Amino acid sequence: MPSLAATRMLLLVGDSLSSGKFYRCSRVARLYGTVRCMGRVSNESGPLTLTSLGFKSEMETTRGNEKNKLKNGISTVEVPKRREKKVSPTRETNAVKKKERIDIEALAPFAAKSFSELGLPPLLVERLEKEGYKVPTDVQAAAIPSILKDHDVVIQSYTGSGKTLAYVLPILSEVGPLKKDDEPRNKMDIQAVVVAPSRELGMQIVREFEKLLGPADKRLVQQLVGGANKSRQEEALKKNKPVIVVGTPGRIAEISAAGKLHTHSCRYLVLDEVDELLAFNFREDMHRILEHVGRRSGASQNGPKARRAERQAIMVSATVPFSVIRAARSWGCDPLLVQAKSVVPLESVPASASIKTSEVPSDGKLQAQAPVQSLPPSLTHYYSVIRIQHKVDTLRRCIHALDAKCVIAFMNHTKQLKDAVFKLEARGMKAAELHGDLSKLTRSTILKRFRNGDVRVLLTNELSARGLDIPECDLVVNLELPTDSIHYAHRAGRTGRLGRRGTVVTICEEPEVFVMKKMQKQLGVNIQTCEFAEGKLVVNEDE
Repeated sequence: MPSLAATRMLLLVGDSLSSGKFYRCSRVARLYGTVRCMGRVSNESGPLTLTSLGFKSEMETTRGNEKNKLKNGISTVEVPKRREKKVSPTRETNAVKKKERIDIEALAPFAAKSFSELGLPPLLVERLEKEGYKVPTDVQAAAIPSILKDHDVVIQSYTGSGKTLAYVLPILSEVGPLKKDDEPRNKMDIQAVVVAPSRELGMQIVREFEKLLGPADKRLVQQLVGGANKSRQEEALKKNKPVIVVGTPGRIAEISAAGKLHTHSCRYLVLDEVDELLAFNFREDMHRILEHVGRRSGASQNGPKARRAERQAIMVSATVPFSVIRAARSWGCDPLLVQAKSVVPLESVPASASIKTSEVPSDGKLQAQAPVQSLPPSLTHYYSVIRIQHKVDTLRRCIHALDAKCVIAFMNHTKQLKDAVFKLEARGMKAAELHGDLSKLTRSTILKRFRNGDVRVLLTNELSARGLDIPECDLVVNLELPTDSIHYAHRAGRTGRLGRRGTVVTICEEPEVFVMKKMQKQLGVNIQTCEFAEGKLVVNEDE
């Protein structure tokens, strides 16, 4: 009789489960803890189910095919599905809630009348006054306290508004001889790394640091830019033992890979013109910089909290498209967006638009938009429609009509610069070209002559649209149209710096007028049409 019962059991189970499947079923039972079995056999020997084998059994009413199977004496095995986990609030949501609790009004004294109100050390304030800096700009008043209170920040303001000092001053407050306290430091440690997309911008940033440090301590900032002798830069790092490094991505990554640049204990990582640093040609170098600067060996690198514990990220640009917002959220920890008279959590910025942009154009391309705040407020904009062969002559008449003393003219192609310089000099106007194919020494010489007034017109390409700081520049001319409104904003920012007045003139052809109308709408500024007659600028009425 026992053998008959065992035979019936094997026949019963064998109808629906092979031995392999039965083995897997037992493994599933151990995994999930419960397997519900519904069995039904003939009444001759009573019901025989898998309960006797240690499985929990439940009798349930079934529908469709399952009911038919039961009628035929076939067992049905049901494995419960995994319960779906309830999605807890994401880190981003928590970050937003955390940042909402920040007292923004107490963070930045927007109405600061002096640098001492911003929490800078007295010695640094004295150096500022000596250099002629007495009242902070709006973006400096907002950014400096935010950085001093250890927040990661994205600084956005128009070109010439003082963004460089907005991060230079907080760094010098904590690093070097002008800092608040006199704590001893290891002279081998580099405390701040500033990354810039061009040599010109890098050299300008170095000058700002050196000006405040003074002749005796200027060796504490080291320039690492491409185009210069790499061996000499490595020797200077070893000899001077700087605390601040300023350079371009390629050279910083190159010296770091060679083991000559130790940045693991770095406190500050500054990305100036961060939207340019996101370009594809900087991708590998930026990856190395982000992975090594402020990353202590053996420390966990998972998550923004861990990254923030090791370094403070400061990102700067005149324009902040969403690509920058996305990068800032990844590279920083709960970063703040700092603008003139405004400090808000970056997480509060909608994920679908750039910061402070105008209406989305019909093609929906957000990357082609530029914030209104990216333009200096004291600029006057014009465009003049002429034939292509008259462009350089129109440039000359424009300079005479406006009596401009210091002019930057932009073209898109390097080959055309030399021809334009030749035509201007043939008419008695001192001009020079500036582009990336020139050596570092030649470029430095040309810029020095331009600053001294020996050159009246500097013809250049997109190279100088960022980082070229010539406060005396009173006229910017676009001999060829910029590719989009963001590039227009950066070109225009070469004049009207630090509250000065400036003029921007775009010389275009008839088919390009619609592009000017589009940029005018995206930038939210009035670009008037004009012409030059009898040595004067004549403004035409809009149609």
